[in-house]
Amino acid sequence: MTDHVQEQEMEIEALEAILMDEFQEIHPSESGLNTSKRCFQITLSPQDDENDESFSTPVQLGLIFSHTEKYPDEIPLLNVKSIRGIHTSDLKVLKEKLEQEASENLGMSMIYTLVSSAKDWLSELYAQDADNDDDEEEVSEKDEVIVPHGEPVTIDTFVAWRERFEAELALQRAKLMPESALSAPKEKRLSGRQWFESGRASSVKGAVPMEDGSEEEDEDFDFDDEDDFEDDEDDMLEHYLAEKSDSSVRAT
Repeated sequence: MTDHVQEQEMEIEALEAILMDEFQEIHPSESGLNTSKRCFQITLSPQDDENDESFSTPVQLGLIFSHTEKYPDEIPLLNVKSIRGIHTSDLKVLKEKLEQEASENLGMSMIYTLVSSAKDWLSELYAQDADNDDDEEEVSEKDEVIVPHGEPVTIDTFVAWRERFEAELALQRAKLMPESALSAPKEKRLSGRQWFESGRASSVKGAVPMEDGSEEEDEDFDFDDEDDFEDDEDDMLEHYLAEKSDSSVRAT
C-alpha cells in the first residue's frame, strides 16, 4: 500500500467518525464524476444545531468527492448538488470556490476543510436571504393601509342616537313610577323628570336613595328644550300604557 492510498483510507475513516450519518458512500454513476473509483457524498445544512431556528429556508447540499490516484498531492474530484432548495447558479459558484481552496491545500488531507468551507458558505448565503425576507416583510407592514372600521359619527347619527337614548330613559322612568302616577289624567300626570325631582322615586322598591347633602349640579346642562323633552316623555308614557293594556288583554 503506497503512502497516497494509506493517507486516503485514513481520511475516509476519520470522516466517517466525525460526520457519521452525514457521510455515505455512493455508486460512481450517482456521483456525476468521471471516475470508477470509490465516491462519497456528504450532506450539509446551514445550521449545526438541529434546534437552531435562525434559518427559515429548508436547504440541503450534497458535497461529492472521489480521491484521485495521487491525492492529496493533487486536488480530489469534486461535485456539488442540491438536495433541497439550492439554485444551480449558486452550486456553480460554490464548486469553483471549493476547487480553488483545494488547490491552496495541496499536500495535506483537505476534505474536512472543504466541508467546513461549504457549510460556512451555505450559512452565509441563506442567512442573507432570510434577512432580506425580513426586510421585505417590514416594508410591506409599513406600506399597509389601515382601513377604519365602524360607522362614522355625523350630526344625524348622533341626533338619532340621542333620541333613542332619551326614549329609553323615559321608558325606564315610566317602569319605576307607581300605578297611581301612570293612571292619573294627562293634565295632572307628573312627567318622569318631575316625579323623580319630587323625591318620590326613593319610596319605590329597589330605588337607590340619594345621600344626604348631595346636590345635582346642572350648571353644565342646557334645559332650554325641557318642554320638548317632557312632551317626548308623555308620548313614551302613553306608548308604555298602551303596551301594558294590550299585554293585560292578551293575558286574560
